[in-house]
Amino acid sequence: MDDQTNLSVKEQVSEDEWKARCDLAALYRLIRMHGWDDMFFTHISMRVPGPEDHFLLNPFGLLYEDVTASNLVKVDLDGNVLPPSKFGINPAGFVIHSAIHAARHDAKLALHLHTDAGVAVSAQRDGLRPISQLAMNIMNDVTYHDYEGVALEAEEKARLVADLGDKNLMILRNHGTLSLGDHPFSVYIRIYLLERACKVQCMAQAGGELIEWDQKMQDRVFDQSSEIGTNEFFKEIAWAALLDRIRRESPGFDV
Repeated sequence: MDDQTNLSVKEQVSEDEWKARCDLAALYRLIRMHGWDDMFFTHISMRVPGPEDHFLLNPFGLLYEDVTASNLVKVDLDGNVLPPSKFGINPAGFVIHSAIHAARHDAKLALHLHTDAGVAVSAQRDGLRPISQLAMNIMNDVTYHDYEGVALEAEEKARLVADLGDKNLMILRNHGTLSLGDHPFSVYIRIYLLERACKVQCMAQAGGELIEWDQKMQDRVFDQSSEIGTNEFFKEIAWAALLDRIRRESPGFDV
């Protein structure tokens, strides 16, 4: 048997997996650049290309700015850490992300945050409200999951998946936000719009009476924005532009 101990991670994985690792590490850096990280208590996961149900997660204990393509952890749906890795994972992160990757094969990535604005809106009885174009860009794609405590129990998976349905955004009550996507840009632009909508809502609530739009307007704006995360050409050029920004401002993710 060949000795693998001196091989780099890049030399031990397929070209497709290495690209996935670089894209996912870049996403971690991008979330950190927004100030949306919560030390190492939230997660972004990405399905490993191939027939197996394997996905990548951040190593527990490393800050987002220290995540690289090489130190991402590959796991299976049972939580087994697969080589090559010397790191472990956060059990709470595994429960949420394994449930999604087992049920939603269309979702190659899942991104979960605990931002101030996202948690604040998740604690409001009415949730996200149609008071901004940002909100109406995505409201028809948002669903909710009731709080059940820290996500450590496997029994919660079925309820989370049922609440998620075919939506790509979720507000976890009293907890945070969640985005799904089939491409790094798709998962990013959805959480970007949701997080900004939550921030605007919190800011607007500090002022006067809010203007809310009816379902007809919500449907119109949603339809007008429908290709923002799905247009293949736009995904590629937008992600390439973001990668250039990440290389300038947070280099070293792709090693």
